[in-house]
Amino acid sequence: MKEYSASETRWAWLFLAPCLLGLIVFTYLPVLASLGLSFSYWNLLGTPRWVGLENYTTVLSDPLFWKSFGTTCWFVLGSGVLELVLSLMLAVWLNRAVRGQTFFRTAYFLPFITPMVSVALVWGWLYDPSYGLINWVLQQAHLIGKPIPWLYDPHTALWAVIILRVWKDIGYNMVIFLAGLQAVPLSLYESAHLDGASAWRMFWRITLPMITPTLFFVGMMTLINGFQAFDSVYLLTQGGPEHSTELLVYWMFKNAFEFYKIGPASAIAYILFVVILVLTLMQWQLRKRWVLYEDES
Repeated sequence: MKEYSASETRWAWLFLAPCLLGLIVFTYLPVLASLGLSFSYWNLLGTPRWVGLENYTTVLSDPLFWKSFGTTCWFVLGSGVLELVLSLMLAVWLNRAVRGQTFFRTAYFLPFITPMVSVALVWGWLYDPSYGLINWVLQQAHLIGKPIPWLYDPHTALWAVIILRVWKDIGYNMVIFLAGLQAVPLSLYESAHLDGASAWRMFWRITLPMITPTLFFVGMMTLINGFQAFDSVYLLTQGGPEHSTELLVYWMFKNAFEFYKIGPASAIAYILFVVILVLTLMQWQLRKRWVLYEDES
C-alpha cells in the first residue's frame, strides 16, 4: 500500500474541508439539534425547555398521527408495487431492439428530472373535474358517466397522488433495471433457447434471479423515498380532503411550521427514522434468502 507524505495528507484534508464543513453544518448539527428538540418544548420563540418524553407520548396518542401513518403505509405500498412492476416491464421491453428505443428511454426518464412544481401544476389541470383531460378521455371512452373529482374526493385523492408519484419516478427505476438487465450474460439465454425454454420461462429462471441485486436496491430506495414523500402532497392536496392524503412528512411539516410545535415535529421525524431503519434492516436480512449475487451463481 502506498504511503502518503505529510504534505499530501495536508493537501487532501484541505480539499476535503469544504465538503466536510458543509456536512457538519448542514447535516450533522441539524440532526443533533432536532434530536435535542424532540425532548424539548419550543415554539420558535424564546429558549427551548426540556420536557423529556412528553413530545413522544403526545405524538403517539394523537389519532391524526396514526391516520397519517396508515395513509403513508398505503401510499408506500401502492406506489412501491406499481413503480417496481411497471418500471421492470418497461426495462425488459426497452432492453430489446425496438424501434424508437432511444426516444422511449428518454421520454420515460424526462419526468424524473422535471421539477415537481411544474409536474404538480400540469397534473392539477389533468385532474380538474370540470375541464381535465383525464376525465374527458374516460368519458369519451364511456368508462365513466360523470367527471371524477380526483383531488377533492377522499376515496380518490390518495390514488391521484400515487399515480403522479409513479409517473414521475418510474423512469429512474427503469434506467436502474436496464443497467441490471444489460449485465446478464447473453450465453445464459442462448443455452436456454437451445434447450427449448420459452421467453416467459427464461424471464422467471434467468432474468429475474440475475437481477435480484438490482431489484433489492430499487426496492429499498423506493421504500425509503416513499416514506419521505412530501412535495407532491404539499403542491396538490395540502393533506386533504379530510386528511386523506396527509402523509407523515407533511404532518410533521404542519406541526413545525403551521402549529409551531417544534418538539412534536422533531419527535415525528425520529419516529419515522426508526420505522425506516427497522424496515431497511428487515430488507437487509431478508436479502440473504432471495438475492442472488454473481459470485454465488
